[in-house]
Amino acid sequence: MTTQIILVLVLTLLINLITTLSYAVRIVGVRTGRIAITFSLFNILVLLSRTANTLQAPLLAKTVEQDLRLHLTSNALIFRYIILACTAGTIIGAFLIPTFQRLLSRAVMHFSVHKSIPRLFYLGLSGAGMQFVKENLKMPSGSHLLELADRKSFPLRIFVYNLLATAILTIAVLSCVYAAYLNPEYRTTASNLSGVINGVATVLMALFIDPHLSILTDDVVLGKVSERSFRRYISYMVIARLGGTLLAQLFFLPCAQLIALLAEKV
Repeated sequence: MTTQIILVLVLTLLINLITTLSYAVRIVGVRTGRIAITFSLFNILVLLSRTANTLQAPLLAKTVEQDLRLHLTSNALIFRYIILACTAGTIIGAFLIPTFQRLLSRAVMHFSVHKSIPRLFYLGLSGAGMQFVKENLKMPSGSHLLELADRKSFPLRIFVYNLLATAILTIAVLSCVYAAYLNPEYRTTASNLSGVINGVATVLMALFIDPHLSILTDDVVLGKVSERSFRRYISYMVIARLGGTLLAQLFFLPCAQLIALLAEKV
């Protein structure tokens, strides 16, 4: 396995870890009562994730170009590993959510007082900040996991949408890059079709998932929904995301074949 593929795997894991942690942001916003500040601080991590995302595709595309020069017609195992890295990042992020909630809550309260990002970074990297991290390392509680068995408020429709959207987002770029093996003459066209695949998932997110979560967040703030129910709902969304990365293994090759065909027909 080449250095650039290892780097792609690390970047993929990081991207999915941060994306999974994003579910905790709404909980922190509700707890602190400072939703806008919470999202603003989390956007720093989002910036890191997007930077990693811009590096991922070119590195992967270069690997494909090198393989094609060597007359290799398939390298699906590497792409399977990358999807597996998505799953691993989601699992790690899920286990880090309780710890991240505590750290982000502390960051929100500190920023509310001092209103300085550099000072916040200094505090986080100081001895006191590191000690705070150690003291607040926390795994998901067993009691919370047992609550997931209560399916009275199980959001089946939104769960399925999130499952499908995650699966599509996971394989959008990967399938387009892999399509170069299936149709080398149109590999540039295929790589540019990732936006079309992402568009389907974006529609699901924008029309169904995000508005529903936003309404639910407002209902918690207004006292219409308990924080306990909200946490359980967020857990279902994390499980849907994990399931989506697993479903992506099934979608990957058929989607790549479809992209290879579309690239020629467009």
